[in-house]
Amino acid sequence: MNTLNIQPLVNAIARLEEGWLRYQQDTSDTQIRDGLIQRFEFTYEISHKILKRYLEYTSADPSQFDFMPFQDLIRTANEQNLLLGNWLDWKQYRDMRARTSHTYDEQTAIVVVQGIEKFLAEV
Repeated sequence: MNTLNIQPLVNAIARLEEGWLRYQQDTSDTQIRDGLIQRFEFTYEISHKILKRYLEYTSADPSQFDFMPFQDLIRTANEQNLLLGNWLDWKQYRDMRARTSHTYDEQTAIVVVQGIEKFLAEV
C-alpha cells in the first residue's frame, strides 16, 4: 500500500454533518433522525476501519493489528495521540452502533442521536 486513502471517511463525515445540521432544524422529524442514525452507523464503521488501516500503515509490524481487540486498537491509537477521546468514549460509540444493530425503538434512537455530536467532534 503506497498511500492511505481516507476519502471514504471524509465523505462519510460530511454526510453525517449534513444530517446532523438538518436534524437540528427539526428534531421532531423522525425520518431525518432515522437517516442521521444510518449515517452515524456507516461513519462509525468506516472510522474504526480507517484507524486500523492507519495503524497498520505506520507500523513496522502491521500484522500485530490483525487480531487485536478493539479496546487495544483504541488504546494504541490513544498512545499515538490519534484520538481526542479515550476507550470509554469509543466504547460508547461502539455501544451506540451495537444498539442500532440489535434493537431499534424510540428510546434507542434518542440515546444514539444524543451521542452523535460528541462522535462528530471525535472523527
